[in-house]
Amino acid sequence: MNGYTGKALIVDLADRNAIEQALAESLLRDYLGGAGLAVRLLYDHLTPGVDALDPDNVIVFSCGLFAGTIVSASAKHAVATKSPLTGMIGDAMAGSFFSHTLKRAGYDAVVIKGKAEVPTYLFIDDSDVFFRNAEAIWGQGCFDTEEFIREELGDEAIRVSSIGPAGENLVRYACISNDRGRQAGRTGPGAVMGSKNLKAIAVRGSGVVSVDNSTAVYQVTRELNTLAQGPATGKYRHPGTNGNVLVLNRLGVFPTRNFQRTEFAKADHISGENIYRHYHDKTVACAACPIACEQIMRVAGAEPHEGARVSLDYETLFALGPCCDIDDIPAIIRAAELCDEFGLDTISTGVTIAWAMEAFEKRLLNAQDGFELRFGDAEAMVAVIPMIAQREGLGALLAEGSRKAAETLGKDSDYFAMHGKGLEFAGYDPRGMKTYALGLAVGTRGACHNRSLAYEPDLQGQVDRHLAEKGRGALAMKQEDIAVTLDSVGVCKFLRGCFSDMYEELAHLYTNVTGWDMNSTELRRAGERISNLKKLFNIREGWTRDLDRLPPRIHEESVPDGPGKNIPFPREELEIMVADYYEARGWTADGRVTQPTLDRLGLADVPS
Repeated sequence: MNGYTGKALIVDLADRNAIEQALAESLLRDYLGGAGLAVRLLYDHLTPGVDALDPDNVIVFSCGLFAGTIVSASAKHAVATKSPLTGMIGDAMAGSFFSHTLKRAGYDAVVIKGKAEVPTYLFIDDSDVFFRNAEAIWGQGCFDTEEFIREELGDEAIRVSSIGPAGENLVRYACISNDRGRQAGRTGPGAVMGSKNLKAIAVRGSGVVSVDNSTAVYQVTRELNTLAQGPATGKYRHPGTNGNVLVLNRLGVFPTRNFQRTEFAKADHISGENIYRHYHDKTVACAACPIACEQIMRVAGAEPHEGARVSLDYETLFALGPCCDIDDIPAIIRAAELCDEFGLDTISTGVTIAWAMEAFEKRLLNAQDGFELRFGDAEAMVAVIPMIAQREGLGALLAEGSRKAAETLGKDSDYFAMHGKGLEFAGYDPRGMKTYALGLAVGTRGACHNRSLAYEPDLQGQVDRHLAEKGRGALAMKQEDIAVTLDSVGVCKFLRGCFSDMYEELAHLYTNVTGWDMNSTELRRAGERISNLKKLFNIREGWTRDLDRLPPRIHEESVPDGPGKNIPFPREELEIMVADYYEARGWTADGRVTQPTLDRLGLADVPS
């Protein structure tokens, strides 16, 4: 095959067995690769109703379609599992070099089942698979784990995806780290690895991924590389995504103090421009990426966080900064570094801490062993992160995530638990972006900005962002399908502005990489198929209509700041848009996938 290897590796940790499974051309065409292939393999291999932290849960690593080739920004791989945070589909994306290396080792995907008897790491060395003892590194952070494995195997080029203590201790939003700071972050896949005694996956791949028409692929790649150095990606290159701070603050959608405010008084101080000016250390790119968005920040001359160094992006900055009412940049950098070292999703960590800060403020939580969290207390925020990873003291409650923590605490604390389906909000306030609000409510993996991209119509002025109306359903659907298509071919979403006609151009690339004819209509349908499969997975795992909602605060408190100040967002407005979305999808009024939709998308073998 060209582009694909046509093989998945099926690993049983309990039996210490690994076998190759052929992947049919029809499966690859229908699900593309990356997120699409991962979700389909998960659906097929997972027994319905299994608890997410049960050894019978399955976790799938899947390369993007273009991984291993020269195609621009094609380094993304997908991780799919049943989420311990939401109980629904848990699909995460990560960049760097892991995907390219796994594809060059000869696999489109790895499906992992069972639980190892002792801590183990998996070493895929081209066609050879080894189960290696990881007891010596159980308890170590992600950074040290990577270094240990490379040293033990004697090869600095080996790529490692690992968990830290958070995953080992089953923190429900533990992530998987690779290449020191690139994470499959959201929904808790690190906890699933921890539940399997799987410390890491190490990969060495020496093969070549062939393409059908190398001349055409090279030409398209040259054009994309040129465009990726232009204005379409300018903000990602300098100052990085942290450049969103001033824009979102000006628009009044910058969540502050656990979404109690939508403007941050010290936004200038924590702006991307200011952070870049004073803390920038270096810029890093993923494999085959002409953008180089990863901005490494380092603290110099600022006790007590001297030497802290981390890749800092907007979502991390929002969650560990203004969401907790913190403007101490060295503390934010140190907190982010701790999250990466312990293997914690930074968004869920920050937003869950902010929930606890508000609970203390409202005297619903009391000091435990003299420790408490307060808005603006940067050192307390830094101190609680290891406690979360180790499930110590207050950290044991916060390790459950904001939804479960609020359920445990009670006292109406769910009112200000800022999540959707259990997944904590990212750094956009949905009250001032109502298409985006819809995307959060109906999102299959929960309140995720990255899976819907529904903020784009709002922020780009395509609609009145303060208005809820019919027609937003079709917009949200369109943006979801764009996102999942990119996640399946494995192309970074930051490249999407470089396409004139994304589906047409990606179909052209697909044809020239694989040699299989693909048109824009078929590619668009593939994205829609994958979006529907995610929904079918959730239905199978217990999704009900009432889960497509937002926290009470969003509806009961009007926009507090900015251009949208005092504009309400009653629950009835969201319900109108949700119904509109179901209609646009061709689903029933209660959000079920209809048989005609299943037939149209080639999903008749997947019952609703």
